[in-house]
Amino acid sequence: MTTEGEKQPDLPISELASPEAETAVEPPGAGEEPGEEAARTELQQLKEAARFATPERAAMVVEALLFAAEKPVDLATLGEATQFSRELLEGALASLQSAYAAGSRGVILVDLGGRWQLRTEPQAGLYVRRLLQVKPLRLTRAALETLAIIAYRQPIPRPEMEDLRGVDCGAVTKALLERKLIRILGKKDEPGRPLIFGTTKEFLELFNLRDLTQLPTLREFQELSEESRKIVEDEAPRPATGLADLAQDPAAEERMIESTAESESALEQLENAIERADESSKSTASVLAPPPVPEPPKAE
Repeated sequence: MTTEGEKQPDLPISELASPEAETAVEPPGAGEEPGEEAARTELQQLKEAARFATPERAAMVVEALLFAAEKPVDLATLGEATQFSRELLEGALASLQSAYAAGSRGVILVDLGGRWQLRTEPQAGLYVRRLLQVKPLRLTRAALETLAIIAYRQPIPRPEMEDLRGVDCGAVTKALLERKLIRILGKKDEPGRPLIFGTTKEFLELFNLRDLTQLPTLREFQELSEESRKIVEDEAPRPATGLADLAQDPAAEERMIESTAESESALEQLENAIERADESSKSTASVLAPPPVPEPPKAE
């Protein structure tokens, strides 16, 4: 209890506050940093804009994102960046894939197993490399052989790779690991616990594959070889080898006569050389062979 004229002690601000002030609620975002508040506002704006986005607007936005992205992006990443629905994004990607079809423009849209990327048209790759002064990724024959074995036989341990190739694969495997074309999947449950290897997403991106099911089969390899041989035969000049070509070639008969004469002359020379060699060997044998020893007379 205080007397009149005494000064009352200072009370905390919370005790001096009114009941109405105690029940007051802070406005949303009051305790957030300015950057967080801006991001929150931006996200709300994107969600609001996504409600009224047309397919044309979605295609334009997705095209800009694919152009700016350094790596392939999937639907989840596109959805997070745009707040568009999955159906709207799939429609935009289909529209862009048709617009950027192979052979129609200098840039194509590639589907890498649910991840999308804008890439240079392969036919224009040489010009782009010359402009940027970059060298294409080159793999040695040993690296390609090892990579093919891993791609088709994964998961595969190193001893099995070496059995198939017949040589040590240590240096090649290390190089492929450094280029992130293969990765270690674990250890095989057998004596020695050897490491097992498999391919990576970078491998699929390098060879423009959506997944491993797009790897060519043995039949496709054979068909590709036949097709390639046919292209080479059609484009490269070749000598007349068929009967029809020989019949239409006026100088074919003369070449055949000359070739036959040369063959007969060479054959005759070969036969003469063989005869001379036989005679020489006989004379040499007669000189080197010791004379026969006469048998002693038999006693009567």
